[in-house]
Formats: sequence, C-alpha cells, structure tokens
Amino acid sequence: MSKPGLHPAQGGPADGASVDPEIFQLIRAEERRQHEKLRLIPSENYATQAVMQACGSVLNNKYSEGYAGKRYYEGQQEIDKIETLAIERLKSLFGVDHANVQPYSGSPANLGVYFAFCKPGDPVLGMGLPSGGHLTHGWKVSISGSYFNALQYGVRKEDHRIDFDEVARLAREHRPKLLFCGATAYPRVIDFPKFAEIAKEVGAILVADIAHISGLVAGGAHPSPVGFAEVISSTTHKTLRGPRGGMILCNREHQKAIDKSVFPGLQGGPHNGTTAGIAIAAKLAATDEFKAYAHAIVDNARALAETLLGRGFSLVTGGTDNHLVLCDLTPQKVPGKVAARALDRAGIVMNYNSVPFDTRKPFDPSGIRLGTPALTSRGMGPAEMKRVGDWIADVVEHVEDDARLDRIAGEVRSLCDDFPAPGVPLES
Repeated sequence: MSKPGLHPAQGGPADGASVDPEIFQLIRAEERRQHEKLRLIPSENYATQAVMQACGSVLNNKYSEGYAGKRYYEGQQEIDKIETLAIERLKSLFGVDHANVQPYSGSPANLGVYFAFCKPGDPVLGMGLPSGGHLTHGWKVSISGSYFNALQYGVRKEDHRIDFDEVARLAREHRPKLLFCGATAYPRVIDFPKFAEIAKEVGAILVADIAHISGLVAGGAHPSPVGFAEVISSTTHKTLRGPRGGMILCNREHQKAIDKSVFPGLQGGPHNGTTAGIAIAAKLAATDEFKAYAHAIVDNARALAETLLGRGFSLVTGGTDNHLVLCDLTPQKVPGKVAARALDRAGIVMNYNSVPFDTRKPFDPSGIRLGTPALTSRGMGPAEMKRVGDWIADVVEHVEDDARLDRIAGEVRSLCDDFPAPGVPLES
C-alpha cells in the first residue's frame, strides 16, 4: 500500500518538470534570459543562492501573525528566532533602534508609514513622479495621492537637481505630517541633512525612502539617512541583493506606531521565507566584500555615464552619483519606448522612463533609465561598462537595423558567458 499523503501530482515529492512541465519550461526560459541578457533595470539584481533557498524553503508553510514572542498561532519556536535575527542584523547594519521586516514590499512599507502617522486628508509632501519620485510619495494615481492631501516638489529646470526652495516653500505653507525624501529615478546623492532641516522647521516627520539605495547606504557608497530621518523605508532587494520584500527602520519613539500599523493595521502573517532571506542579505551586507560591491556599483554607473556622454547622449543632471543613469533621448529623436524595445532585442534590458519636464506621455516618454547593480553582481567593471555604453549608443542610433541589433545580441551573449549570473542555474 502507498503511504497516505500528497500524490506527486498534488504537490508531493515529484519535481516541477513532472508536476507542471509548462511552468517548468517557462522558468527555465527565464533562467536563460537572465543569463544571456544584460540587466540594466536599476531596481533589479541577482539574489544570492542562499537567499533563494530560504525563500523556497519549508518556511513557506508556516503562518506567523504577530511579532516574535507575541504570535497568534503556536509552533513559532524557529520562526521567532529567524525574525529576531533579521531585525537584529538590520539594526546593526544600519545603526537604527528598530526594524520591522514584515512589509510585503516597498509600497506596503510606505503605506505602513502613512497609516502610522496620518489620517485621510492630512497634508503630506513628496517628490513628484515626473521629477523622479515614486508613486507612493503622493502621486495622484496612487492611494497615497488619493487618501491624503498630497503635495509634490520637483527639480530645478536648469540642472534637474532637487529644488529645495520649493520643498521649503511647500512645507511652510502646508505643514505636512510627513515629508518624504528618496527617489526612484534621481541619479544624485540625496541631501538628508537639508531635508531634515526643513522637516524640523515645520514639525514634519522626515521619511527617507531608500529602496533604490539601501545597499549603497549599507556599503558606505551613499550617505546614510540615519540621524536625520526619523523613519526609513525600503525594499530588501535592489542594491541590497535580498529577497523581494520590504522593511521599515525607525527610532525608538516610533517603534510602537510602526509595528501596530504593519500588523494588525495592514496585513496578516509575514512571509517567513522572505524574512529568512532578509536575515541572510543583512548578514552578507555587513561584509567587506559587500562594501566593495556597493562602491563598484557607483564606479560602474559613472563609467557608463561617461561613455554615453562621450557618444553625445544627454543625461539628466549631467551624470550620476549613485547606481542609475537617466538618459533624455530627445536629441536623438528616438522615443524612450522605441529605444528600450530595440535594446531588449539586442540583449540589453532597461526601462523607458519619463525625464523631468517631459513633453511626451508617461507610457511613451522621452527617456530610458538604466542602472548597474545587476551587472556589478556579475563581476563586470568599468571596461565592460564602456562596451555596454557603446552598444547602447549603437542601438539607439540604429533602432531599425535588425541585422545590427542581432549582431550586438550575439556579442552580448558572449560577454554574459564570461560573467555568469550569480544564483542562476544553467542547463547542462
């Protein structure tokens, strides 16, 4: 007699190829794509194999509503230890009083901040989406722009740097409960002390959204908001190279409000595999190797920017201080979407993106946004960035030359073979 339990077709001991060959083959195809193409989307990276293993482990089977030592379900002996490790490692890594590792991603983390401190209709101030801010910083199509009196600051027209005169004017006029700083498409250092000065003047809580730069902050390649922002939100992937999750860091004064907002305010049980992955990523981010990696991201972004500038490209702010480069293709007379699709065919993956004061629509903008975290994880350096920059320029200059695009795609595959993608298995 067979033992009771799940039949392989019901999720038992059989592997994915037997249970669902269609999905299995699609995953294999994605593995090939991630290996043989250059991933320049600034928010993407390669999680380590250890992180991937944690996310796909038996931790997926456990519900853990509540916090360590105060759960609503039994059987939390190991889960409590895992979540405590994640919290303590992040506190040490960033030098903060408290860390909440339960938000499902960066957007829910930001929503948790709003729910902790604001009522519907309260004034909040954040960076406008067209200037490089995030949807959750109060943009009108987001819940953050619908439930609150959301106001946006932008960048100066002459140099595309943050307009602190506008930030101060709006803050003094509207007295926001929250002042968000941080961005999703801003290639320069965020001046946390200047934001803190304005927030203190108007009695606002300063929230630093470091989703894009948390790895750079951890590695010392970007100034830290700790000591300036009372609350810090972030994803745990991107430059931090962890799982797809979120976190909120804060000082001791706000710990209770943040924890209550996340659970039971916004969500139920945390994703325990993700929590374990965050703990692993935080441990790795404390190493000298990671610090070198963080600085290499910035060096690579600057090398890529210099190459593009040398090929006549117009870069927002004229360059970069961090991991990303924002190109305005108006001088090339090539829309961002057209360029991004041609680049994808050539094996170079990035996203089309609006640029400040863009005259085109968001779904068909003037720019492309590219970053170096994933290429740096593959071990590429400034020499490779020059090759990549020249390929990008060649594609943009010949977006309709299919033969050229296919030739570049072959050259890209050859480069990728020399720099295997970490954590991505290859079929033998």
